[in-house]
Amino acid sequence: MHAWPASEVPALPGQGRDLRIHDTATGGLVTLAPGPVARLYVCGITPYDATHIGHAATYNAFDLVQRVWLDTKRQVHYVQNVTDVDDPLLERAERDGVDWTALAEQETALFREDMTALRMLPPQHFVGAVEAIPGIVPLVERLRDLGAAYELEGDVYFSVGADPHFGGVSHLDAAAMRLLSAERGGDPDRPGKKNPLDPMLWMAARDGEPSWDGGSLGRGRPGWHIECVAIALDHLGMGFDVQGGGSDLAFPHHEMGASHAQVLTGEFPMAKAYVHAGMVALDGEKMSKSRGNLVFVSRLRRGGVDPAAVRLALLAHHYRSDWEWTDQVLRDAVDRLGRWRAAVSRPDGPGADALVEEIRDALAHDLDAPAALAAVDRWADRQDTEGGTDTGAPGLVTRAVDALLGVAL
Repeated sequence: MHAWPASEVPALPGQGRDLRIHDTATGGLVTLAPGPVARLYVCGITPYDATHIGHAATYNAFDLVQRVWLDTKRQVHYVQNVTDVDDPLLERAERDGVDWTALAEQETALFREDMTALRMLPPQHFVGAVEAIPGIVPLVERLRDLGAAYELEGDVYFSVGADPHFGGVSHLDAAAMRLLSAERGGDPDRPGKKNPLDPMLWMAARDGEPSWDGGSLGRGRPGWHIECVAIALDHLGMGFDVQGGGSDLAFPHHEMGASHAQVLTGEFPMAKAYVHAGMVALDGEKMSKSRGNLVFVSRLRRGGVDPAAVRLALLAHHYRSDWEWTDQVLRDAVDRLGRWRAAVSRPDGPGADALVEEIRDALAHDLDAPAALAAVDRWADRQDTEGGTDTGAPGLVTRAVDALLGVAL
């Protein structure tokens, strides 16, 4: 599966900062100091109803992570999956009377278009669950051979008791885990499971549903969590730098994935930091497919909204915060974009070297994009009220905003 085109990232004078970022597993800020190649895995879409603002906010957060690392002169090895076979996708295809593969391809293509428009840097590996199945089957078989998996009516489940570190990502109690498992794709009430929290690794073929050859597992399709584990281990290996996604993935998805990988390899941890973006609401409710209260990037674009304004609307909120999309949020972003573009359109202006360092400092401290925007606002205000004589300043601001914030002026 191919990703989308990469926009050029301008080089800036000086040196970026190492990133301090909130790690869900430890509950505090950690300093990431990767080697020459930083490794990032971000969980991708299930391709239906793409791309809504909640998606865009999550991928914007991890685009900033890439940009901070690139500014430190590191390379970034970024991997993202596409869950192109799963119950919600099949249910949506059946509801709409369309072929599930066609729906997945259509929505993935739209996602690529939106990511390109928003100037999100693409992953080096953009991998669908279906194409990963040949690598998933051996991992499930190995978990079974290790005694960490068991069969129940043809389905194969992972035993969470096999990982002594289980619970170390989300730090939730058993009651909270059980509740979230039921809400987020698990089946804690299924009779016969060793532990209600045990997640499915391999679902035996069901009538009328797609299935693949699973070798000794029989025909079926993979569970959600093992999909990402197989892709991450194949392309990044254990101990990669950041596992990312929305805050609703901390449990069960990232918790279960970490346990799968740790049992498979005997190593700990799967990722050095588990980083989670907040949720976006609309009309007082979390924006979600199940509620149908979605604002789509593609519809905003078709309505004439500049993608740079959409990106500024996302950047105006700290990545870990839960916030609400409103018409005013977008109006504010459009106004800010206009002010910035007017400020850099002049032939000279106030010196901008200090501004570049302010943006770097803000992003290095847990991706504080609102503080970075405020710094650019102050420079633009000085341009309006005082002006300046530095002929290189407007160009430097333009490059810095592009390189570090992904906004094209």
